[in-house]
Amino acid sequence: MKIAFLSLGCAKNLVNTEQMIALCQAEGWTVTANPDGADVAVLNTCGFIESAKSEAIDHILSLAHLKEEGRLGKLLVAGCLSQRYQLEMLEELPEIDGLLGTGSYTDVVEAVRAMEAGDCPTFFGDIHHTVEDGPRLVTRPAYSAYLKIAEGCDNHCAYCVIPSLRGRYRSRPMDSLLAEARALAEQGTVELIVVAQDITRYGLDLDGTRQLPQLLTELCKLPFHWIRLHYLYPDEFTDQLIDVIAREPKIVKYLDIPIQHINDGILRRMNRRGTKAEILALFAKLRARVPGLVLRTSLIAGLPGEGEAEFEELCAFLRQAKLERAGIFPFSPEEGTPAYAMTDRVDPETAQRRVELLVDLQSRVMDVYNESRLGTVMEVLCEGYDPAQGCYAGRSYADSVEVDSHVWFTAGAPVPAGAFVNVRVTGAENGDLVGEMEE
Repeated sequence: MKIAFLSLGCAKNLVNTEQMIALCQAEGWTVTANPDGADVAVLNTCGFIESAKSEAIDHILSLAHLKEEGRLGKLLVAGCLSQRYQLEMLEELPEIDGLLGTGSYTDVVEAVRAMEAGDCPTFFGDIHHTVEDGPRLVTRPAYSAYLKIAEGCDNHCAYCVIPSLRGRYRSRPMDSLLAEARALAEQGTVELIVVAQDITRYGLDLDGTRQLPQLLTELCKLPFHWIRLHYLYPDEFTDQLIDVIAREPKIVKYLDIPIQHINDGILRRMNRRGTKAEILALFAKLRARVPGLVLRTSLIAGLPGEGEAEFEELCAFLRQAKLERAGIFPFSPEEGTPAYAMTDRVDPETAQRRVELLVDLQSRVMDVYNESRLGTVMEVLCEGYDPAQGCYAGRSYADSVEVDSHVWFTAGAPVPAGAFVNVRVTGAENGDLVGEMEE
């Protein structure tokens, strides 16, 4: 049996895909990333916002075309889109041969066997109680890997469907996480990326205490070079956590803290905890305590009720806060969320125009940051040679995987992927830094 796996969406989704791959390999099946010629394709989908849903449906139709041509056997669709539209999926997309919800990733072998027997399995297990500690086969390059420390979310932001798709927040036991981290280190991982929908809540559901500082302290004892953190919510920071981040050299001084907006009225509408004053105070404290800190955030423009005054307040914040990294998105009205029922919606074209203005503001902030790096020497994780560019691609501590910029550099000798090198920055192009490796 040849099983093809395709994973869409976030890093947490990729970890679930890697769990399914491990289960299929344990059956003796051949696993591939190419669905052409496979007996079964397993598509793990995202269903978070409209653009993610469209991407998933495009993939389903593309795989259906392979089936029609006889180049693919069966199609199993898993993940958030299946969970969200479980009643409609088979009716509207008859090309699908089986469905797995987000509570049933560990049922993948049973689902494949059922499809091969001619059935159409639909497995939707309890999204609040899932197996997160099973085997996993890492699909990323060995030098960089994700460690998912929790599943689900308890924040219930007004615009977000994730709690209804992924269930309550569930922290994984620390001993299990440390065992997985040790195995990753033994496999050659040098960059460990700690992920969850909200890593700052880690441990609260276990014993009522925030255990992220203790977990990070233990992870720093393992032979990783970088430990990167995604995502930290602004209202959950403690002085103990800040102390660990500042103290431990392995924790990269790059924090992804999604705030979504800065206007107090919009924050309340979003059901976000905290205020503008508290966000500004946190950022000031972090900058004071963590020298060289790079901050990343996520922002939403066009939430219902956002007028010109609220939008201009957000623009002023970006100009003043000078956050080095930001992801900026238009509001996506999602069925089943409180924001979907809000009547004072912003015209979609207005929301998109606001996104473009914010992106332009942010690009200027990034240009200033890049200019500040000229002439400096930065530690860079090499990700390989790019023949089209004629140089190597890498990332500094200020660049997280897949969401940020690159550092392009030349070298006098071959540099293997996964190696750390020192690069003298000589310029900037299209938001990326360029430089030369220090011999």
